[in-house]
Amino acid sequence: METYYPQGVCSTCLRFEIDNGYIRYVDFSDGCEGNLKAIAALVQNMHIDDAIRRLEGIDCGGKGTSCPDQFSRALRAYRDAHR
Repeated sequence: METYYPQGVCSTCLRFEIDNGYIRYVDFSDGCEGNLKAIAALVQNMHIDDAIRRLEGIDCGGKGTSCPDQFSRALRAYRDAHR
């Protein structure tokens, strides 16, 4: 299980599990519960590269980032560390 602490968003902690390049589990702490549950459900069993492409750069309220964007950053860091 990986843990990531998002910056600049409402969510305070993100836990996820990757198996053979695929996202198997995602859980956000705090933030917009319904939206974050939806993101987790949509990316489950998605390849990490596909999720990064879909989520990176999404902005929330002019913050320059969002919970989905922070997740893409966590995934990218994970991918880069496990190459």
